[in-house]
This record gives sequence, C-alpha cells and structure tokens, in this order.
Amino acid sequence: MHNFCTLFDSNYLSRGLAMYRSLERTGGAFHLYIFAFDDRCAAILRALTLKHATIIPLKEFEDAQLLSVKPTRSRAEYCWTSTSSTILYVLEHYSVDRCTYLDADMLFFADPDVLFREMADRSVLITEHRYSPQYNKEALSGKYCVQFVSFRKDEPGLTVLRWWRERCLEWCYARFEDGKFGDQKYLDDWMTRFTGVHELQHLGGGMAAWNVQQYDVFHKNGTLTGKEITTGREFPVIFYHFHYLRFLSGGRVELGRRVLTDAVLDLLYTPYLQALEQAAAEIRTVDTAIDPHGTAAAGMHWKTPLLYLYRKALGVYHIYPISKFNL
Repeated sequence: MHNFCTLFDSNYLSRGLAMYRSLERTGGAFHLYIFAFDDRCAAILRALTLKHATIIPLKEFEDAQLLSVKPTRSRAEYCWTSTSSTILYVLEHYSVDRCTYLDADMLFFADPDVLFREMADRSVLITEHRYSPQYNKEALSGKYCVQFVSFRKDEPGLTVLRWWRERCLEWCYARFEDGKFGDQKYLDDWMTRFTGVHELQHLGGGMAAWNVQQYDVFHKNGTLTGKEITTGREFPVIFYHFHYLRFLSGGRVELGRRVLTDAVLDLLYTPYLQALEQAAAEIRTVDTAIDPHGTAAAGMHWKTPLLYLYRKALGVYHIYPISKFNL
C-alpha cells in the first residue's frame, strides 16, 4: 500500500477531494493523510468519512517551531513551510515505511505504482518541472517541483527530510533570494548533496501547464497517453498538476497563461473540471453554505481589455465559461 499526505484549507476543498477520488479510481491500494489547514475543512472532511484517509487538524500537527515562524509567513508561505513537516509527522506518528507528499491540485489518471517501482530501493524520489523552453523558470523556481516527493523512513531518507524541514523553518518565502525560492529551490542539489535520492524519469509523472507543450495527448487502448514530440516516446499519463487553475466569479474558470491545445483541454482539463464539480456537489451534502472552489472575485478594470488582446495574440487566453467543459 502507498501512503500519501497532502495539505489544504477550505478554499481548496474541491481540489483535494477530487485528487483523493482520483486515487480511488486508479484502483491501487493507498492511504492519504490530509492535513486540514482550517477547522471548517477538517469538519467537512471528517463528515465525508473518507475510507482511505486520515484527517489531521492543524492544532494536532503544529509544533512549537512551526508556530514560532507562522506570524512571519503569508498563508501560502506557511503551507510551503509546512510541507516537509507533514511528511515527517506521518513518518513519526504512523506505522508507515514511506510517505509521499502530493500537491492537492493534481489529478491521477493511472495507478502511480509504476513511479514507485522506478524508485525501487532509493530513499528519496523527486520530480523535475521539465519546463518547456519558452516557460523555463528553473533559475528562479528550481529544477524540481514539490508536487510528488517521496521519503522512506530510513536513515538516508530522514536525513534529507529533516535537513529540508530545518531550511524551510529558517527561510521560506514567495520570492527569489540568495538562491532560494519557497520550499522548492532547496531540492536543486539533492542529487549531489545526499545519497539515496532518485530523479524520476517517467514522463507521465509530473505533466503540467508549464511542460505539456512538449507532448501530444491522446487515448490509446483505453489509456490516456502522452507522446514526446521530439522523440516519439509514448507513456501513460499518471498525473497532471493543474497549477494556475482558479474559479472566477460569473461562472468562469481560468486555466493559466500557457499554450494549451484543444486535445489538452478536452482530455485533461475537461475531466478535471468535471471531477471538481463532482467533488463540490459531494462537499455541499455536508455544508450547503461553503464555496468548495474558493472562487476569486475578478472584476473588470482598465487593464482587462489590454490583457485580453495581449493574451489572445499569444494564444494563451484561457478564461472560459464553465459550461464549455460540459458542466
């Protein structure tokens, strides 16, 4: 069985629940430790009685070191600061031999077991951004993405994990400074700094808006498949990271500012938005007043027409009515 952890608050409830349900649909044995970053989130998740999840409220998780830096961090920065601590908490408080952190805004399209088979007996697994050249932010944001990072409860794994937690407690902010950015740039030298670290090679683990331009996407024999354009190499899509996606007022959704083909919209974003709506409906069965998507108020201002023209010219205007996705 694979043990995962994630963290989110009420604004990300539909995303977190959709990700959990996608793990159920892949058919693999798993358990997800969910760190609920506000009381309402914890109450709703507990009311849903998720069979393969343990809900951990913030008051049970936070220790003195986290609480001491919390006033110095924004909401997002505190989540980044806490990521390594959530993994360590699971390894220290539960009978598991490995824990894998997942960003909540991902959807699984196939069983991730193949990624762990590649990891084999290594102690740590990290995933590259694999930026498309036109979107390469490696120098500022890091070579690796804290989206799917796995640690064994052994000496090499715990050494890396505790080092990472200490660094994040010292400094974890949403800016580039002295070679650091959030919790992410710390991973850049792990392949040489530590032993037992494996860099994932499977292209189906870690597809996202910043790299999907390098692939064709299609169904083959009932499997969602990617094909690397430069080499023709095919692979099953294991998970896609839907970073940038946000719900806007007026029944609209924004998918970010990267080139996305019609196939990507149809085969990746449409099922994700449908999964989010299904999750939202499930959440509303226990809390009718909540906005499960954390809808952002995005009104018109003087820049809006200029941004529209600019993005249209570049082919990256991705604000759509939700109805486009058969919702």
